Amino acid sequence: MRNFVLAAAAAVLTSAIYSGVAAQGPPAGGAPPGGRGQGPGGRGGQTFPNRQRQLADPAIIQRGNALYGINCRLCHGADLRGGDLGGVNLLRSALVLSDKEGEQILPVVKEGRQRPGMPPMPPLPLADDDIKAIAAYIHSVAATMAGQGGPPPGPPVELNIVVGDPAAGQRYFAANCASCHSPTGDLQGLASRYPSPMQLQNTWVGGVSQGFGRGGGAAGNAAGPARVPKPVTVVVTTADGQRYEGRLDRIDDFIVSLTQADGTPKTFRRNGSVPAVQITDPLEAHKKMLVKYTDKDIHDVTAYLVTLK
Repeated sequence: MRNFVLAAAAAVLTSAIYSGVAAQGPPAGGAPPGGRGQGPGGRGGQTFPNRQRQLADPAIIQRGNALYGINCRLCHGADLRGGDLGGVNLLRSALVLSDKEGEQILPVVKEGRQRPGMPPMPPLPLADDDIKAIAAYIHSVAATMAGQGGPPPGPPVELNIVVGDPAAGQRYFAANCASCHSPTGDLQGLASRYPSPMQLQNTWVGGVSQGFGRGGGAAGNAAGPARVPKPVTVVVTTADGQRYEGRLDRIDDFIVSLTQADGTPKTFRRNGSVPAVQITDPLEAHKKMLVKYTDKDIHDVTAYLVTLK
């Protein structure tokens, strides 16, 4: 009965089906599309191995597209996300995700499927090659999906975040930052070190990378050599008065570990205030400022810093 309904509906809606099919269209190439917001997981194929499959020949995908429209669309929808007759969302189907070349889809199509709480899927009298073509089409559509939380398709959009008042930003800088930084010293040519104002803003707010912030540093570029970030250091004074100083490796309620200047590691058991621990964090000032910045402060300071070229 279900086959009869599908066949009759397919005959009536053939033109509409084909117009919808043509609108979706298969990918032009044989490899999964990559780029921002596309490709398996939206990361150019860097996702689960079972989705790192090569796309079938475009002619096969096109044939599978047509066959899907005739045999599958009513149940699974034009966009493969489920149709009016209650078919499952094929783009989220574990079986489809695990299938590579139709080997898992084929027996389901040929034998049908009964699942509790779901409309029964009747067996469809399709040739193996036709089912594999449908599978190739489904995989070609799945390959265009961005992963969960992925960016929308298309080139990245750079927002204009330089909306503040540079004069106000300069005043804020003079009042809050000038004790540690100088536009003619460590920040000279700062804006030239970053490819975009957004990256510059993210950096100065966090106080890290490419030389901004005490301890900031990253790969250099034409604007200057790479700057080595200053580490968090610690001084440990034991109960008998011995003093150890070096880079802080780890600290919790029970131990504190450091590496001394000569590379010697030291670990001390902590018991309350013994040994005495004094930590120097180059980014401490920036961390304290994070809770004080207003949106206007950030916009104004960024507008000022982008002028430091």
